[in-house]
Amino acid sequence: MPFATRPLRQSDYNYFPSTCPIVIDNGGSTFRIGWAGESDPRITFRNVVQRPRHKATGETVTIVGDHDPALIKYFDCTRSFQRSAFDGNVVYQFEIMEYILDYSFERMGADGPEVDHPVLITECACNPVQSRAKLAELLFETYGVPSVAFGVDTAFSYVYNQQLGICDRDGIAICSGFSTSHAFPMVNGEPVFEACCRTNIGGYHVTDYLKQLLSLKYPNHISSITWEKVEELKMEHCYVALDYFLEAKVFQKGTKEAEEKMRCWQLPWVPPPSEEPPSEEELARKAAIKEKQGQRLREMAAAKRSSRILELENELQGLEFLLQQLENVQESDIASFLSRTGYVSRQEIESALARVTQSLRKARGEQTEIEEKMEPSTSEKYPLIDFPDNMLSPEQLKEKKRQLFLKTTSEGRQRAKQKKFEEELERERQNQQDEEKRLENPELYLQQLRAKHKELSEKVEQRKRLKTNGLHTNGNNNISGGVGRGERLNAAQRERMRLLTTAAFDRGKGEDTFGAREEDWQLYKLMSKDNDDDDEGPDENEVEFNRIICRLQEIDPTFVAKSDGGSVVATEIPRFRPQTKEDFQIIFGVERFRCPEVLFQPNMIGIDQAGLDEMAGISIRRLPSKDDSIERSISNSIFLTGGSCLFPGMVERVEAEIRKIRPFESPIRVVRASDPILDAWRGAATVAAAPRFQMQTFSRHDFYEKGEDWLRSYCLRKRKKKN
Repeated sequence: MPFATRPLRQSDYNYFPSTCPIVIDNGGSTFRIGWAGESDPRITFRNVVQRPRHKATGETVTIVGDHDPALIKYFDCTRSFQRSAFDGNVVYQFEIMEYILDYSFERMGADGPEVDHPVLITECACNPVQSRAKLAELLFETYGVPSVAFGVDTAFSYVYNQQLGICDRDGIAICSGFSTSHAFPMVNGEPVFEACCRTNIGGYHVTDYLKQLLSLKYPNHISSITWEKVEELKMEHCYVALDYFLEAKVFQKGTKEAEEKMRCWQLPWVPPPSEEPPSEEELARKAAIKEKQGQRLREMAAAKRSSRILELENELQGLEFLLQQLENVQESDIASFLSRTGYVSRQEIESALARVTQSLRKARGEQTEIEEKMEPSTSEKYPLIDFPDNMLSPEQLKEKKRQLFLKTTSEGRQRAKQKKFEEELERERQNQQDEEKRLENPELYLQQLRAKHKELSEKVEQRKRLKTNGLHTNGNNNISGGVGRGERLNAAQRERMRLLTTAAFDRGKGEDTFGAREEDWQLYKLMSKDNDDDDEGPDENEVEFNRIICRLQEIDPTFVAKSDGGSVVATEIPRFRPQTKEDFQIIFGVERFRCPEVLFQPNMIGIDQAGLDEMAGISIRRLPSKDDSIERSISNSIFLTGGSCLFPGMVERVEAEIRKIRPFESPIRVVRASDPILDAWRGAATVAAAPRFQMQTFSRHDFYEKGEDWLRSYCLRKRKKKN
């Protein structure tokens, strides 16, 4: 099977005799394999398997351990996830386990599928016999291993450190591994599994908890908070607090001690290029370019003006020629001549000639002559208005009505224009007065303006409510909201409704003759909504309110007007801010001790189980022998191993917590393994190198003859078992 990552292959496999055992530390996080009697394992890799597809060919490959980042451009690793052979710390996916063993034996230097060396492989405490039997069957039938031995990794680590003089023959071994933690007593150098205690909490949960906290705290940098980086931060910066609540209070107060315990992770950040002031040469170059562009625009404008002048000259010559021809036309042929030219009268041609002449002078840049035309008097403009109707013919009566209508319309326009002009003058005068007040005391003026805005806003809102709910009030002088449409109409609107109802009633009696008589026109005008002089338009309060809003928008940058006439005051205007170095920093302080605390308080992440300190007390209470001397000797040698025991402060915290649950003046001593990660493999390698190891293995013949039930009572011991 193809492998995408291949560590260095060992070349001395054939130099070892077939009696030399192969030692395997099958951990939930890391797989280690080497030869018995050596101090370090030969091959170490992550105990996971990934099967991505090649982007070009679609072929599936098997990646054991960590994949090379350079392979991402060839393989689609996003659709495949890392798979482990473990459920907790028990092997249950033996297909994945076969991939891992294939890879490990091939890297050790084995030439074929056969492995002719005894194998010592570690397992968890109280491993189910089904998992042990399946793994033994895999080693015997797939690889042809002559004999196999199983041993608990924590017991191997304890035995190895006992030889170094770190722990005693009697003690408690506490192993905090990748996904689980175990605690069991050691009596006379042998584990007492009847008193074993297990908790489903380990380094995986600490890393996952830290990753969740950092992702929630810095959601913009989730892509940078990878599992591998968080694992590195955990091992480098996390620690176990001696008293969790006192440590949390230190960070809550924000003292100098808390600031010193803060850690900063600087993400990759490239500072924006600094803008230097342009040099004189650059300014001169830009000025030359600007002058060149301006010259080009001036040339284009001159060409356009020349073209316009030429068009106007041609049009002027055509109109002058048309007038000359019109002089030679007889009076009877003028109408037909004008119909061919498109003009109605001679006056229209002269007017067009004057307009073109004016435009031509303006295009040439000449001074135009402004001739103030005197407005004709009313008698000249509307000559028939002053004549009585009995002196006029029917045609003149129609013309008189038209002139009356034009005169009324013109006077109305003049009044509206004059009123608008006066309003603009009043507005300018008021704005000038407001500006003088603002310059005298800006803060007081702004305060008064806001107070007036608030007052008018309430009045406008009240007027809107009155228009919606009506003008009637109840006995308590409160505005009543439960009114009908009839109560919301004013007098003119009610009269119009009465006329409409009457007209509709008369129409239903027979033929509809409305509009046939002259008096129907007067009724129509009364019914028209435009004739309602009492219709409510914008009152003075609304006009003043809108003026104040415009004024506040001019002088107060924090003022924001609502669309419905209200307003809100923005406390801060969002502005664009360039990203700085601090925006790419991840600060974590309380997370440093909060995440490892789950080893002692698993309920922080929703696991209702015992912590490490409580596990030690449970193991002591589960001892078959209730001898006080054994309990005192055991509590005098509490041994910590496993990757999660590397946190600073772990030994002191375990000692403090166990002292709380032990009797007064009980001897308590907590020690840590010399190397909590590698001591399990080193202890197994030491046991496998002992002469009596061959007597404690079981062969393939024993497995086929006795079956998996015999494995239920199998236990690898430090000394030879008596029959």
